[in-house]
Amino acid sequence: MPHFDTAPRSGPVRRSPRDRTVDTLLFLLAVAYAVATARSGARAAPEPALDWTRLEPVAGALACGLLWLRRSRPVTTACVLIALSVPFAAAAGAMLAALFSVAVHRAPRTTLTVYAASLLTAAADPLLRPDPTMPGLQYFVFGTVVQGCAVGWGLFVHHRRQLLLRVASEARLRAERAQLRAREEVAREMHDVLGHRLSLLALHAGALEFRPDAPAADVARAAGVIRESAHQALQELREVLTVLRAPETGERPQPTLSDVHRLVSESCTAGMRVRLYGQTPPAVPELVGRTAYRVVQEALTNVRKHAPGAPADVRLTGAGGEGLTVEVTNPAPGTRPAATAHGPAGQGLAGLAERVALAGGHLEYGPTGGGGWGITARLPWP
Repeated sequence: MPHFDTAPRSGPVRRSPRDRTVDTLLFLLAVAYAVATARSGARAAPEPALDWTRLEPVAGALACGLLWLRRSRPVTTACVLIALSVPFAAAAGAMLAALFSVAVHRAPRTTLTVYAASLLTAAADPLLRPDPTMPGLQYFVFGTVVQGCAVGWGLFVHHRRQLLLRVASEARLRAERAQLRAREEVAREMHDVLGHRLSLLALHAGALEFRPDAPAADVARAAGVIRESAHQALQELREVLTVLRAPETGERPQPTLSDVHRLVSESCTAGMRVRLYGQTPPAVPELVGRTAYRVVQEALTNVRKHAPGAPADVRLTGAGGEGLTVEVTNPAPGTRPAATAHGPAGQGLAGLAERVALAGGHLEYGPTGGGGWGITARLPWP
């Protein structure tokens, strides 16, 4: 339904300097029109009973004063001025300004309703104030066009403002989405960094707990790996937080496919049995290489968490134009915990699937024969 200024208002409408300038200009134009109409006797009514000319100055002043309410209650102001404009021509100028305000500040449906009501003024003018030089129909069409121009100008301003608001809203939405993507990227990065390091810590701490009578050399070696892994985890976490706090410093150095050898070496040093098949392909695109590294890192972390003691096989195959395939498999552990396989896809695998998809690839994972588990990532390589 049309809005007729029934909503409560918490206070006066705040006006900017530009609004005050526009209001003053419209007020002065309405005053000038009212003065010119009051002094003119060209539209005197033919019968004394309908001669309202003595009240024209009062009606014009009242109409001009009502314009100061056009921003807070545009529809009510316009309706009052339409009613005044029927007997008093001096109020017509203020009525045009009110029609413009309704078109600017209210919905088009409400504007059209008010405009249709204003046509009563255009229809009454030829009857109450006939012009000898202009036929009645032409007089009516002229008034309709003038009022339509005021409404059309207001609708143009209304739609332009709505377009600007929509553009600003879309810009804010894009900024929020970019911020959300950045947060998700940081979350994935922290998961990849800390998950790998903390799994190494848990592996060695569990070994020390399981074998408290281990030789001093083995205990010292395990303690050294724990200390080094904790130090590297803190260092990498500090790098991630530094980029998050000061993004203008640039991104932290990202791993590449050539770093898979170092990743496998760290896992072997921690006591894990990992075999790497295939040579690291040269000239792999940066995004593809980084994604392949994260796939191997997440897969080895899951092996340590969900299949402790089980060996892992890492295979890298592919070439330019064919794509890069990364496959990590492991058999079932000798002594199975409650969850013998990697289990349902958690946050790690779900985030890994998103990362692979962003690189244009596809991730597959699931149980293999004999209770093992496998992860396969197929990445494009132009």
